[in-house]
Amino acid sequence: QVQLEESGGGLVQAGESLRLSCAASGTYFNINVMGWYRQAPGKQREFVASITTGGNPTYADSVKGRFTVSRDNTNNLVYLQMNSLKPEDTAKYCCRVDARTNWGLRDYWGQGTQVTVSA
Repeated sequence: QVQLEESGGGLVQAGESLRLSCAASGTYFNINVMGWYRQAPGKQREFVASITTGGNPTYADSVKGRFTVSRDNTNNLVYLQMNSLKPEDTAKYCCRVDARTNWGLRDYWGQGTQVTVSA
């Protein structure tokens, strides 16, 4: 099993920055894609960014040019640097990883960290 713990959320003003972190722990053979999703109140969860083991990132159009995803494969960490934050970025941000364990390959989710951006 894989446990994920996010940190770094908070309340900021529009235009400011935040850096989210997610640490993976537990028993697994390897972690493949790591990424971030977000869910605002009353809205469906949406993809934000992901990064492969080799470091290739993918971004949602809404965050391109403002957010940067990165990872530390040695310590099984994934980061999300969020710049030029907007009120519409307000959401709970959850970490997601694809990991191979004794039970096969599947995805795991963290509990999330709240990001609130005031106008």
